[in-house]
Parts: sequence; structure tokens; C-alpha cells
Amino acid sequence: MKKTVSVFISFFVLPLILISMFGCSIKPKDAGKIPVTTSSDDAKQNFIKGRDLTEALQGQESLQYLDKAIQEDSTFALAYLTRSAFQPTAKDLFDDLNKAVSFAGNASQGEQLMISGFEAGVNANPMKQIADYEKLVSLYPQDERAHNLLANAYFGQFEDQKAIDEYKKAEEINPNYSPTYNSLGYAYRRVENYPESEKAFQKYIELIPNDPNPYDSYAELLLKEGKFDAAIENYQKALSHDAGFVSSKVGIATAYMYQGKYEESRKELQQLFDSARNDGERRTALFNMAVTYADEGKSEMALTEMDKEYAIAEKENDYGNMSGDLTAIATILYESGKYKEALDKFQQSVEVFNKSTSSQALKDNVKLGNLYNEGIVALKMNEIKTATEKADEFMAGVKAINNSLQIRQANQLMGMIALEQKKPDDCLSYLKDANQQNPYNFYYSGKAYELKGDKQKAKEYYDKVMNFNALPGFNTAFARYNAKTMLKNI
Repeated sequence: MKKTVSVFISFFVLPLILISMFGCSIKPKDAGKIPVTTSSDDAKQNFIKGRDLTEALQGQESLQYLDKAIQEDSTFALAYLTRSAFQPTAKDLFDDLNKAVSFAGNASQGEQLMISGFEAGVNANPMKQIADYEKLVSLYPQDERAHNLLANAYFGQFEDQKAIDEYKKAEEINPNYSPTYNSLGYAYRRVENYPESEKAFQKYIELIPNDPNPYDSYAELLLKEGKFDAAIENYQKALSHDAGFVSSKVGIATAYMYQGKYEESRKELQQLFDSARNDGERRTALFNMAVTYADEGKSEMALTEMDKEYAIAEKENDYGNMSGDLTAIATILYESGKYKEALDKFQQSVEVFNKSTSSQALKDNVKLGNLYNEGIVALKMNEIKTATEKADEFMAGVKAINNSLQIRQANQLMGMIALEQKKPDDCLSYLKDANQQNPYNFYYSGKAYELKGDKQKAKEYYDKVMNFNALPGFNTAFARYNAKTMLKNI
């Protein structure tokens, strides 16, 4: 598992803020490393224990130590920052982040850059995040964590070679720093260099053989390659080291889903729900349950599970997650042909997010992202002029903030419009600049080739959708269901 924080700006493309923001303890051997600033030695020792667990992506287990660190030093900025990324609710994430920002003046320059970079990422300002982390690396060129942070920011913007180069620098500084190999494995996987990806994950396993995440990450590579039984075996290895490792439970359910074993998949997810330690884990179970129904073509059941998930967030006034749930519900309605209902839910999502404790910059970005949602609905309602206006406005807005993920999303919308206008070449041109990690773009490419009369090429793209094998989301599920339908007619 590669830890991400996801903010729901639109359903189809979520800006992923990849994080590895943990400072290191001050010891003589750590000269040249990012310091930790706290008034309490006990707070520092608890922070280090929590940090070590977060770097192993055992976030739930880390919270007890991070809580203790903050109890010992209530102005411990880096502890708040670290805890924010592993909070089970969006509300708690933003509350901790805001505290980290408020206490940043007490911290070192390196810690301040870590905080401001993370804040920029959460606020959908990836260029500032990259700038902050580039400055961090220039100040601490011998800190592997600084290079890992910068690499993760590059990875989040699909600058894959830059990311790999930075991961390699982190590896050179500290060959025994295990998180680098996890991240490197995912970077090689995305560029489809599966041998190097496996090599990185095997090194990761070698370094920390008693931790769950190395086996989980390797299982995700096997899942991607369509080796479902081998993936399940490695997910089970992860669970043998930590029976509560949620990612591996979801991974097993995903492998079953891709094998068409929907009941077995949902049985795993029900067990996850029943054993959940917090609302975040319960929401994870319900979300993935909904995805399995969408993949199977049972949209009404998917809506039922999402309503349950929304109720958990609503109970806590967790407006960030409520907004995300409304966006997911809107997407299911959209895919079910209920366009006006979908549009209402998309709008409610923006209104609810405005009640959250997040920054005004992020609220503005959520509003900007909703132009995409309005555009796809207008397109389905045959309002081409409105869809085009929304696409142009969205593209102008995301170019102004230089958000490459959303620029890819705008290209997707423009490709969809061109397809509706029966301009397959224009469609394919736009989709080349869209997000290649969203299987829906392969689906639309397949439809464009069908429009051109090239059924063989269309089949090739529909097969790409069916074999994409990503960890589940609604975009993957609906793209798969639609591609499966199209393949029956070729």
C-alpha cells in the first residue's frame, strides 16, 4: 500500500497527495538530517515510535504514540502533521493540519517546509508543494526523507522519471531506508517496468520481513499483472503479520471481485466491517462493498451501501467525507442515467464541503472541480453548448493554478465532448493528454476507434479496461462494466 490522502474534487479524478512527511530524531549521526523540534524528550520518543509505525503504514497503531507525543507537548507541530495523515475522518485531518500550521513558527525551517508543502498538496496546489520540497532537498541534501517527499510529489503529478531519480537518490543516501523501496516499486509499476517493480518490492520485504506492508505492496503488483491467486497469497502473508491490516483485507476482496467471485468479495468486506476499529475502517468496508456492486452492474445496491457510508460521516458532521460521499452517490446516479438527480447531488457535495474546516483555497478548488461534473451531466443531457462552456471554463481555471491532474481531467471532458460530436480523431487527441491511470479513458478511446470503424483497435482498448486491475474505485468499476458490455457486441 502506498499511503495517500484523497480529497474529493470530482469523482473520476481525485488529486492524490502522496505523503512521506516524517522527520528524523536528533542524534549525532543524524547531522544533515531534518530535525525534530519539541520541548519534551518523552514527546520526541513517542513521536519516533509513531513515526516508525506510520512509515510502515500502520497508521492505526501509530496513533497511540502520536497522541502521547502531543499530550507531552501540545505545540508539537510535526506530531500534529504526522497524525493528520492517518486520522480516520476528513474533519480530524484538517483539524490536525490546522494545528500543525498554527504551531509551525516553533519548528525548524525544514519542518516548516514539510508542513507548508503538505498543506499546499491538500489545498490542490501541487506546484507550491513541489517548490517547498525542492527547497527542503536543497537545505537537507543528505536526508533520504526529504528526497522521498520530493519524489512522492513528482509521482503525484505523473512526473515518473523525476520521481524515480529522487527515489534512487534516497536509496543512495540510506540503502536500508525501507519506504524508498515501497515507493520505487509503485513508480516502476506505473511505467509498466514490472521486473524493476518486483525487484524493489522484494528488497522492501528483505528489509522488514516481519511487517505487513511489504507483502501488501508486492500483492498489489501481482494484482496488476492479473496473478490473482498469488496476490491473495501475499495479502494473506501481510495479514499473518498484522491481522488488522485493512489494505490487505481490501486487496483480497478486490482479487475475488476481478475473478467474478462477488459474494466471496463481499464476505471479506463484511468481515472487515464487523471487525472495524473505527469509523474510517467501517467506511472503507462500505465503500468497497459499493464498488463490488457497481462492478457487477447492481447500481441500486451500490447506492444502498453509499447511503450507509454517508450516514457515518453525517453522524460526526464530517463535512469533507460527506462531500466525497455525495460525489460518489452522484456518480452512481449519473451512470444509472439519472442525470438531474446526479446534478443535484454534485451541487450538494460542493455546498456541504463549504461547511468543512478546510481552507478557502480548497473550497474554491472543489467548486472549480464541479465544473467537470456539470459538464459531463450537460453532455449526457445533449446540451453540447453548455458542456463545452463548462469544459473551457474548467480548463482555464486549472491551467491558472497549474494543477496537472485536473488539466488531465479537463482533457478527458473535452475528449468526451468530441466523441459525442462524432469527432473520433479529436477525441483520441484529447485522451492522449488525459489521465492514463483512469481506465475510463481507455473505454472512451475504444468507443472512438469503433466510431472510426476499427473494431480490432476498439477491442484492444476495451481489453485494457478489463485488465487494468487497479485497486477498486467507481471509475474502474463502471468502466469495466461498460467495456464488458461493448465487448459482447464486437
